[in-house]
Amino acid sequence: MPKKRSGGGLTTTQQAAKFLGVAALSGAVLAGIALPAAGVLGLAVKGTVEGFDEIPSNLKTPPLSQRTTILDNSGGLIATDYSRDRTVVPLQDISPYMQDAIVAIEDSRFYEHGAVDLKGILRAMNRNVQAGGATQGASTLTQQYVKNVFVEEAGDDQAKVAEATQQTLGRKVRELKYAIQVEEQLGKKKILENYLNITFFGQQAYGIEAASQRYFSKPAKKLKLGEAALLAGIVQSPSRYDPVNDAQEATKRRNTVLQRMASTKSITQAEADKAMETPLGLNVSRPRSGCITAVEGAGFFCNYVRKTVLSDPAFGKTEAERQKLWDLGGLTIRTTLDPKAQAAANKAATSRVNKNDGVAASVVQVQPGSGKILSMGQSRPYGLDGTRNETVINLAVGSEMGGTTYGFQVGSTFKPITAAAALEKGISPTTVFNDPWKISMAKSDYRNCSGSPTGSDQWPVQNELESEKGPFDLTSALGKSINTYFARLEQKVGLCETVTMAKSLGYEASTGRKLGEDPSITLGVAENTPLGMASTYAAFANRGAYCSPVAIEAVTTRAGKSLPVPKTACNQAMSENTADMINQMLKGVVEDGTGTQAGLTDRDNAGKTGTTDDRKDAWFVGYTPNLSTAVWVGDDIGEKRGMYNITIGGQYYDKVCGGCLPGPIWRTAMTEVLTAGETPSFNYVKVPRGNTKPEKEDKEDRDENGGGRDGAKPGDDITLPPGLLGGATGGDGRRGATGGGRD
Repeated sequence: MPKKRSGGGLTTTQQAAKFLGVAALSGAVLAGIALPAAGVLGLAVKGTVEGFDEIPSNLKTPPLSQRTTILDNSGGLIATDYSRDRTVVPLQDISPYMQDAIVAIEDSRFYEHGAVDLKGILRAMNRNVQAGGATQGASTLTQQYVKNVFVEEAGDDQAKVAEATQQTLGRKVRELKYAIQVEEQLGKKKILENYLNITFFGQQAYGIEAASQRYFSKPAKKLKLGEAALLAGIVQSPSRYDPVNDAQEATKRRNTVLQRMASTKSITQAEADKAMETPLGLNVSRPRSGCITAVEGAGFFCNYVRKTVLSDPAFGKTEAERQKLWDLGGLTIRTTLDPKAQAAANKAATSRVNKNDGVAASVVQVQPGSGKILSMGQSRPYGLDGTRNETVINLAVGSEMGGTTYGFQVGSTFKPITAAAALEKGISPTTVFNDPWKISMAKSDYRNCSGSPTGSDQWPVQNELESEKGPFDLTSALGKSINTYFARLEQKVGLCETVTMAKSLGYEASTGRKLGEDPSITLGVAENTPLGMASTYAAFANRGAYCSPVAIEAVTTRAGKSLPVPKTACNQAMSENTADMINQMLKGVVEDGTGTQAGLTDRDNAGKTGTTDDRKDAWFVGYTPNLSTAVWVGDDIGEKRGMYNITIGGQYYDKVCGGCLPGPIWRTAMTEVLTAGETPSFNYVKVPRGNTKPEKEDKEDRDENGGGRDGAKPGDDITLPPGLLGGATGGDGRRGATGGGRD
């Protein structure tokens, strides 16, 4: 008589022999269960993992894709994102009914057999032979778990999914080998926990916690008997037994599970009968994923964070590594977004520009000294539905970060950069140019950084108004945004020096494009982004130190491990004294220059207006010592239109100017976030003034100075008093053939 085990039943060898005997009786048997006999015999007879390779670590702790949570700087939720809707939970947080139900219907002898259930195999073979085809499978819960791990690793790569599920001898042997190892090293409870967390339950729900929330809007630990049976029944065929789309079929399957639970004695027959009589009781929730879920209009910032993870080497050496990290999810990303600033930016962007207007507004705020992006607001909502005026294009950034292809021409907001380059070269703010309102400059007088002239033709430059004639010094030229002055100043300071200053202020980094070396750059023909300009002006507020913008403060994995994050890079783009003088001169712009409609009355603030050719772009970029904000308004759809005779936000404009629309938007964004208790001041310096008296009144002075206005008499070192600049308060200029605008 064959020797029996102490617990009864045949030995492993005897079971294998019986298996081979049955197999010999029917050539259709092996195909019926799709399991290689040689593999089963070898693994079953061996019965151990001796001689196998070490179990892959992902089978011990499977790399389950989970939700990523994006938080603001105070820990508030911005959005959640996932490639698979899953929340991993420990076994103690899963209803015992659910544990019993899945075991009863998928592998009722789970706690009795090892990795391979030979009794189940023989039973399946007999039934399949009798039925004349494959009607019953024999995979254990452990084997299913192993297969699911490989499918999970394949992700959305259909070729890899097919490889992980193909019915081949090699895959079956590998699956069985790993199943034996998993049984030895993890144990039944851990296998059950991992299985319930990895399994797909239909309706985009992966794992039991997501399934419980999806179908019943409750955590898995609170599932009742009938609910657990329903979910356990879905696993075999999520589409066929989908209770949302086919309640009748799902009910039949639920009742099958309940009866199976009664048969296995995990519940009584009375409990099963009672549960069968109850309705399904669905309470379906449909959680949304991605930046579409962002609060306070922060969808654009959310997408910027996602783009940062996918593009920055801090999160992986290759694009594939970074994509895998994002798809795997389970990250908690604490960002730099300030909820108060975001609410202010969103309110400001939508306060004067409607979402269905022909133009759009973008508002960005950056913290000087840290580079932290505090807000990104936009007049059009984030989304894919064009009929609702939604867009996913982030107007604040360049194309690599989900924004516009080139950015936008910045107009006269570039002029402070030229001014800074001049001061750094030692050119005094007293420098006076006495030109008519329209001039022509020889391009051969401007040399690029290779030392070559930029051309042989003439460059026509004109101011906004014919009345805008010299003389002007640097302070008055900034206040009135005089194009002819800055064409002359750039010639004096050098085109290469101007370009170099722009680069040191992050100009190229913000767009990812090389900065052109053309004289018209001083009048703002080179594109930039609102984020780029806010960061540039933050350097003035930070006494000349430019800090690259950052959006992420910390990232932790689901295991609590901290990941390295991109850090701001700061460089001293100009001396502190240069920045201090720029700040004092730009204070005049908001006090009585072109930006008076933007100016704040309760604290130090400075800024510059900008308008481009045909008023296709209008800007206001300004700052206090602790906050830099850029506002852009323009056409974001199709061929850019000029903003003449246009209604925006319900208000008619004969011509849009930087001071009359972006300026008030800027003011709203600033006042909504700045507190009365924090009113830091700029470092005060005296700004020397040039002699800008009318020519007749100043003839004698000019004679003493050699007949020119390039300079001032000794003793002209005076403070810039309020009201000295004068000039129009909102007229923005054209650039066109003259290459610039006045603001």
